[in-house]
Amino acid sequence: MTRLFIRAFVVVLMSGLIGVFAVPAAPLSAPLPTPFSSLIVGGPLDPGYRRLTIPKVRPNTFSLVDDAGITVLKVASDNSAGSIGLPFSVDTSLTPVMSWRWKVNRVLDKADINTKLGDDYAARVYVLFDVPLASLSFTDRTKIRLARMIAGDDVPTAAICYVWDNKSAIGYNRWSPFTNRVRTIVLQSGSTSVNQWVTETRDVAADFRAAFGMAPPRIIGVAIGNDSDQTDEKVTTWFGDVVFKAPAK
Repeated sequence: MTRLFIRAFVVVLMSGLIGVFAVPAAPLSAPLPTPFSSLIVGGPLDPGYRRLTIPKVRPNTFSLVDDAGITVLKVASDNSAGSIGLPFSVDTSLTPVMSWRWKVNRVLDKADINTKLGDDYAARVYVLFDVPLASLSFTDRTKIRLARMIAGDDVPTAAICYVWDNKSAIGYNRWSPFTNRVRTIVLQSGSTSVNQWVTETRDVAADFRAAFGMAPPRIIGVAIGNDSDQTDEKVTTWFGDVVFKAPAK
């Protein structure tokens, strides 16, 4: 799915930014919220986190659970959708490399990355960018301004969405079927690594440059989750800590 952040905008404006971009924009100096591994199993999420849901869609359930002695985020989806938003500020010129780990208990049989009706994923991670509005086309500026009238001035202007797909080749990427402001990139695919932790490391600045053809602006947040509301399936996903760092020398 890319609807988590975008369905509201698709319905209202036929574009696709509001749902994804419901993460409040972070102040220029905002740090990452407390990592999951530092939180208490069964306890509350960090107050800086945001639960992101879609109107009239059953929400996912989120919990902090133990996995081999480490606290991780568990996201359960049952014909539902939702994400946890982490607002923060990252300077892509200094720390453009993002690392995290994820695990799924299955892939979604009926998902199809190329269609709106199949736009569900066992796991997905959005990275949200603050592209200057003035640099966008008149059409995109208009859509985003309308989106901000509906959802507030915090609506960002672009995103990269990393997904665990069911059948696409790893590395396959395309625009969201809902909007050309979200580029979807397949990092894992199929059942080979199901029920195993997989660690990902991405130069998100390079991915942004390849997708949007411009220098990457600052990152203003990340949103992690899954969704199965289009395919009417069930999936459970676990996420470890999200970390940004400088490129290896």
